[in-house]
Amino acid sequence: MAVLKELREKKPQADIRFWCDTKFAPQARSLMEHVDPDLRVDSIVSGKLRRYHHLTIVRQLLWPRLVLLNVRDSFLVGLGFLQSFAKLIIWRPDVVFTKGGYVCLPVGLAAKILGIPLVIHDSDAHPGLTNRILSKWAAAIATGAPLEYYDYPKDRSRYIGIPIASDFHPFSTHERTVARQEWEVNLDDPLIVITGGGLGAQRINDAVVEVLPKLLELGSVVLVAGSAQYDELTALTPPNSTHFQLHPFISVGMASLLGGADVVITRAGATTILELAALAKPTILIPNGKLTGGHQLKNAQVYLDAKAVEIVDEDEMVGDSKVLVRTVKELLGDTLKASNLSKNLSEFARPHAAADMADMIIGMVR
Repeated sequence: MAVLKELREKKPQADIRFWCDTKFAPQARSLMEHVDPDLRVDSIVSGKLRRYHHLTIVRQLLWPRLVLLNVRDSFLVGLGFLQSFAKLIIWRPDVVFTKGGYVCLPVGLAAKILGIPLVIHDSDAHPGLTNRILSKWAAAIATGAPLEYYDYPKDRSRYIGIPIASDFHPFSTHERTVARQEWEVNLDDPLIVITGGGLGAQRINDAVVEVLPKLLELGSVVLVAGSAQYDELTALTPPNSTHFQLHPFISVGMASLLGGADVVITRAGATTILELAALAKPTILIPNGKLTGGHQLKNAQVYLDAKAVEIVDEDEMVGDSKVLVRTVKELLGDTLKASNLSKNLSEFARPHAAADMADMIIGMVR
C-alpha cells in the first residue's frame, strides 16, 4: 500500500493494477480502497509448496495430507500461470512488481516469458522460494535487510528497506498521550502491546492468558489475538477496560496503538519489525521457528546481532510462560537498556523506502 501511494503520487495518470490470490481478494479490495478507490484489483489462483522447518524431509514426505496438498497446489500454480499469461497479454503492462508471496510465482513466470521487466522485493533476511526463483531473471531486486544477508546478484540488487506507511514514525510524548487517549487505555501505567500478526499466534495467546495477572501488575495490556481464537479468549480474559483490551484484528490505527506502547511483544515478521524500527519501540520478538526456511528465526537474528531487540524462544515460553513476564519486567525496569534497544532498532528504519521502491519500479519502464 505504501508503494502504491508513492506510485500514484509520482505517476498520477499511470494504469496501476493490484493482483492477488483469490482467497485474499475481499480483504485486498477493502484495503486498497484506502489507497485509491478506483484502483483495480484482480485475482488469480495459485498454490504454495508447504514445507516445515521443524520437520525432516522424510517426515514431510510421509505425511499424506501434506503431500496431497502440495500436489494439488502444483496444478493451481500452473493454472495461475495460464491466467497471468492471458491477463498480461491483454493488459501488457510496462513493468511487474512482486513482493515474494507464493501468488507472485505464476505472475513472475508469465512476465518473464512475455519479456516484461520484473522488479522484486524481499522483506525477509532469508529469501523465500518464490523470490529465489524469480531473482534469476528479475531486472531489479530490492531487499529489506542489508545485502550481506542475501545471495542475490549485487549488480541488480539494492538495499531499500521495507516500505511502510508514513504513520509509523517516532512518537513524541504528546503523540503518545493522544494515542493512549484514542485507545482509551490508562495514561499512568506502562502500556504493553502484544500481537501475533494478522492471523494471531495461538502459542503466544495461550502464554499471555496464563500469565495475564502478572503482566497486569506491570502495566496495561492490549492483546491483538487474531480472529480464530478471539471468542475462546474472550471467555478467558477480563472485559475490555482502560487496563486490559482484547482485539481480534486492527485494520486502522495500528500505528497509533504501537506508537503509544512502552513495550511491544510480537512475532518476527519482517514488515512488523521495520514498523517498530520506524517507531523506535523497545521490542520483544518471539519468532515462529516452524515456518518455511526458519525465516523468522533468521529475521530475528539480524536484529539480535545488532542488539536491537530482546528475543524469547517460543519453546522456552511454552515450557515456562513466566519468561514473558520476566523479560517485560526487565525492560520496563531498565530504562537505559530499553532506550539502547530502541536506538539500535531505529537504525534499521528506512523512512524513504516506499519512495525509493517506487522510483526503482518506474526506472524499469522501457
